Amino acid sequence: MAKKNESGYLSAKESRRISRENRKITDQFEKLHKRKNVPEEEFLTQMHDQNNSLEIENLHTYFFSDVGTVRAVDGVSFDVPIGKTVGVVGESGCGKSVTSLSIMQLLQRPQGQVVEGEIRLNLGNGKAYDITKTPIEQMQKLRGNYMSMIFQEPMTSLNPVFRIGAQLDEVIALHDGEGKTPEDIKARSIHLLEMAGIANSEGVYKMYPHELSGGMRQRVMIAMALSCNPRLIIADEPTTALDVTIQAKILDEIKEIKRKQKLSVIFITHDLGVVANMADRICVMYAGKIVEVGTAREIFYSPAHPYTWALLSSMPDLETKERLFSIPGTPPNMIFPPKGDAFAERNQYAMQVDFEEEPPFFKLSDTHYAATWLLHPNAPKVEMPEALQHRIARMNRKEGV
Repeated sequence: MAKKNESGYLSAKESRRISRENRKITDQFEKLHKRKNVPEEEFLTQMHDQNNSLEIENLHTYFFSDVGTVRAVDGVSFDVPIGKTVGVVGESGCGKSVTSLSIMQLLQRPQGQVVEGEIRLNLGNGKAYDITKTPIEQMQKLRGNYMSMIFQEPMTSLNPVFRIGAQLDEVIALHDGEGKTPEDIKARSIHLLEMAGIANSEGVYKMYPHELSGGMRQRVMIAMALSCNPRLIIADEPTTALDVTIQAKILDEIKEIKRKQKLSVIFITHDLGVVANMADRICVMYAGKIVEVGTAREIFYSPAHPYTWALLSSMPDLETKERLFSIPGTPPNMIFPPKGDAFAERNQYAMQVDFEEEPPFFKLSDTHYAATWLLHPNAPKVEMPEALQHRIARMNRKEGV
């Protein structure tokens, strides 16, 4: 544990001590990652439910820095059913993207390491791998073929000095090129661009990334993610840099491709409006933990955690003149995580127990759980904010409920 001096800052001596200790820890993890000829039995596992494409259980991902250990993901568990979309929402810095990078084994190493937990990937025919134990050489076979990722900013993901076609061809040749001629690979690339909604696919195939608009570049990234027919797509805020009109078109493309290909999707975003239209199930994250999980309808119409109330209350609403709600305070420093409920300092409904003990998950239905002491049988009854109640009532009236 890092120790601050009286001024609240780390001394140079303390920083060096932390750096030495953390380097020892990361060196041990790196030795495990870089092993070669690892027998399959070491990372072979069993799915708890064969109807799931992915199962994450008690995932802990830490970053070992010179100033301390950042607990970026601190005990996350959720399942992704085959053919379904799971939305992961929360403020910036809550651990959404780190969770996705942990699944893909694309963490910034050696500082970033999965230190505990399981990530079970369903390979079909009763076979599954635990991603946390899978060596690098095997991961290269899984990425693209079984799972793929659409990154947040396509301009930094695409190589600016190579044409779009060359980059698509390279992915196909690397992961699925056996027995294919260059002409076969080119035809596949052009077909993928068409699938992603690009009309002038042959023209775009010959272009450089800077010649395309933001929406077109994101469509190229979608085509690249689909190039080897993966079973799982991770979309990490794929529409953040796009205007509303293009955003809607990209989301429609993802939904249509998911339906046709029967894909499982993890959709990561801080935009609740987007996830409402995309997700079958939603996980709400705060300070490296999931605080509420349920179906999209349960999260939007029957939210139970004060943080979920705050997120929904901060969404713009065109049908009211009430002032937009702002969540007070800032997320906690995960080098020094708070005792008890991490949201307690910002929670206007916090009780003494919130500052002393972390709440367990309380069951509201077979699909809906929330980690808040407000659901304890002995807790005082607290209603969600009145403005949020009115919003939900308006949504129900629109649907004729």
